[in-house]
Amino acid sequence: MAIKSKSFSSSTAETVAGTGEDLLVRRLTRGLPQSSRTLTGPGDDCAVIGGCRKTELTLFKADAIIQDVHFTMDADAARIGWKALCRAISDIAAMGGEPQEALITLGLPRQTLTSWVERLYLGIRRAARRYGCGIAGGETSSVPDGAPVMISVAMLGTVERRALCLRSGGRAGDVLCVTGRLGGSLRGRHLDFTPRLAEARWLVKEARPTAMMDLSDGLASDLPRLAAASGTGFRIDQTLLPCQPGCSPEQAMGDGEDYELLLTLPAKRLTRVQRAWCKVFPRVPLTCIGALTGDTRERTLPGGGWDHFRQ
Repeated sequence: MAIKSKSFSSSTAETVAGTGEDLLVRRLTRGLPQSSRTLTGPGDDCAVIGGCRKTELTLFKADAIIQDVHFTMDADAARIGWKALCRAISDIAAMGGEPQEALITLGLPRQTLTSWVERLYLGIRRAARRYGCGIAGGETSSVPDGAPVMISVAMLGTVERRALCLRSGGRAGDVLCVTGRLGGSLRGRHLDFTPRLAEARWLVKEARPTAMMDLSDGLASDLPRLAAASGTGFRIDQTLLPCQPGCSPEQAMGDGEDYELLLTLPAKRLTRVQRAWCKVFPRVPLTCIGALTGDTRERTLPGGGWDHFRQ
């Protein structure tokens, strides 16, 4: 059954643009009921659910991409499908886990070409096979004519309890590191990125990060979130940022959709970890860009990253 709703507006009502994404999420998730199995709820890359095995936990992630926000219809639909699944895989990786099963929900205008949807699923299949993820089902729905295409992914993953890495474990004095290079995602890299699943697997085993997350909204948005979750501030040296060729430090901090890993390590481990890393991942830099501090007033970067309601 389709339900029609009336739109409303008010010149005095608070809008989501005025509230901003982070504050809106905090207000919506405050006091949400949790099951006894939920160990980590809203506020991390994935929810963490207690598993049947004492040594293993379940990761639960939902992610959506929207036409003209995350992709345009002139892009190859297979690349869009790849991105849709790999975004969720990137979040599973950032928690130290392995992707398992996904459900795909599509919201499509009736005029959408069937061939476009089939090619979208070609990209989804390619990503699923590449990273060992099953597609367990999903849902399709029409959306009103003229509305954008919506692709939503719900994904389950698993993580060994000892390998679980949250945003909240960082400590003042830990160094800040990023994988890969940042900036320039709008040149097309946001459709072809490689989720750092192998790199995260190595990091949780060999480097034991104190905190970790993936960079989807840009360093300027995501680093303050990690620092807030860890109860710290931070300082970075912009001259150390590993920028994509032709990108400025400002673009490296603010463009978003890098899907690299941001992590923290005790300073004493840094040299050993970087030396070992270079031997395993010679084409992917692991760069120290700064450190966490004890001053919680130090939580901003110039320019800011992506905010869905303030762009």
